Amino acid sequence: MITVAGDATLVLKNADATGDRYELVHVGPDDGAPEGSYARAHHRVEAADLPALARRLKSRERLLVRCQSFGYKHGLPPAADWVVDARFLDNPYWVEDLRPQTGLDPAVRRFVLGQPAAGELLDNLERTIGSLLPAYRAQGRQELTLAFGCTGGRHRSVALAEELAKRLRGGDGIEVLTEHREL
Repeated sequence: MITVAGDATLVLKNADATGDRYELVHVGPDDGAPEGSYARAHHRVEAADLPALARRLKSRERLLVRCQSFGYKHGLPPAADWVVDARFLDNPYWVEDLRPQTGLDPAVRRFVLGQPAAGELLDNLERTIGSLLPAYRAQGRQELTLAFGCTGGRHRSVALAEELAKRLRGGDGIEVLTEHREL
């Protein structure tokens, strides 16, 4: 975060020249300069509001990892960074007692996660994603969406998204959320 008061032209030129990522905060009234800090600021605040803004910006330093489930028959999620196809796993839909349930229900979770291929997939994803998270953070990414898809988006994809989220939670510098588009 760069906080400036007065003429910030030199500071901004240096930051731009080095390719440094920054959030420009202008404190106080308009400086009147077309290329000045007021015109270019990402945030304009009074001095009294600066601590609250600093807290808000600091909370954004954590990478948000979103584990999302979806159904291929409803289309791919447009914001997905990674798409994992779970249709190779046995489908609980074809087990009459499991059909009305979802991947949030224990019986469906046991059915899906009990398959050796599901465990292998999750182990590999956990290892790969875990090793890449520092690079995503270093790049300044604020969000990473991992989308798990199955036919209808109610069973396999939900169970996998929940399980990977559970495994990733507690990691340094990340926040993990789950979203189930078809539920």
